[in-house]
Amino acid sequence: MIPPPTLYFFKEEFKYTLWVLIALVIVRLGFEYLSYREFVSKPFYFTQATVVDSYTKTKHNYTYTVLKLQSKNLTFYTTTHKRSDFANTSLRLELFPTTDISFASYLSSFYVKSKIKSIHKLPQTTKLQIIQYIQKQHDNPLLSQFFSAIFFATPLPKDIREQISKLGISHLVALSGLHLGLLWSFIYMILYYPYRYLHYNVFPYRFIYFDLGFIALVVLGFYVYFVGYPPSLIRAYGMIFFAWLMLILGIEVLDFELFATVVAILLVLMPWLVFSIGFWLSVAGVFYILLTLRYTKRYSAKVITFVILPFVIFLLMQPIVHTIFPMTTIYQLLSPILSVLFTPFYIISIILHLFGWGGVFDSLLTTLLTLDITSVDIKLPIWLLVGYLYLSYKAVSNKRYFYILLVTASLYNLVNIIIFIYEITKS
Repeated sequence: MIPPPTLYFFKEEFKYTLWVLIALVIVRLGFEYLSYREFVSKPFYFTQATVVDSYTKTKHNYTYTVLKLQSKNLTFYTTTHKRSDFANTSLRLELFPTTDISFASYLSSFYVKSKIKSIHKLPQTTKLQIIQYIQKQHDNPLLSQFFSAIFFATPLPKDIREQISKLGISHLVALSGLHLGLLWSFIYMILYYPYRYLHYNVFPYRFIYFDLGFIALVVLGFYVYFVGYPPSLIRAYGMIFFAWLMLILGIEVLDFELFATVVAILLVLMPWLVFSIGFWLSVAGVFYILLTLRYTKRYSAKVITFVILPFVIFLLMQPIVHTIFPMTTIYQLLSPILSVLFTPFYIISIILHLFGWGGVFDSLLTTLLTLDITSVDIKLPIWLLVGYLYLSYKAVSNKRYFYILLVTASLYNLVNIIIFIYEITKS
């Protein structure tokens, strides 16, 4: 069987394209920097922002509210001593920018002092009504927030986020390419047989994979819009769109040059992703998926999907994750198994919530999310990460380096377990 052609015929084409895209990213960042300099130079700045999240904190016997807000162009945090219910509200604020706000923070999220001028309740939306419909199916507020998060990207309280990190399943809860991929499969599964009947009997001249893929993209695009354009879903949608386009054009999808091009295009369109940790973690995840698929083609699709990918990606990602998030627990070893179980769980949960039966898994989830888990911080030094990334790069073109990478990642995880056990027994 003749393999499909790659996007580039010659290496030089890829290099020139990549350099052009990098230059465009730099230009876009230049314009963003001008906006940043204008913002921090102002003594005050008025804006209208929607409250994304709010929670109370106590420091030195003073209790105050921390607000995460989203305006037209900015995501920022501020604090207030106002006693008010900030749920589902929009605020008119006077901000007081300072040069303490870095350029990277300006493009991601930052703290700024403010004065609230007015508070406006937002009208009841369809999204809010659906969230309330889902939450009413759960007696435990913990689970109401959990399902709202995995379906609509609503924020989770700090204690739940920490528990999820201890279980090593943050990637399962934060809406990302995994969820869009599962939704794509769900839409495809629902539409395939009815459409195939119409295709054979009414319009056999149509290209079934083009039509179903286009319908799925439209539905996913509406979903991304409906949940409020979270950055993780925007970048995931962009990757899915390019993958679908390449499939339709008959171009090899499992290609690192194509992957690098898509990443660069996303950075041109959304230059603030340069400073997004979540973006680069998702890039690393997709990179290791491509790398694993390149050297495991001889295995069956089921073995790759349910055995190889969950366990190998877990091993390969741990050094990178622990460079940024050092929290380590023994329960994180369950992450590959929970990742496999999450696929049917997510689809079944969607169906159950549609019919008002969303509480079926509540007792099991309550047990999982209330486990008493001891954690230890084990951080990988940056200089070791650089060496690990070099091995990863060499593994793209050399199978021997891929196996060296696997052994290195496995040894790192083994050392982590030993350090964890030692720290626990010592304390």
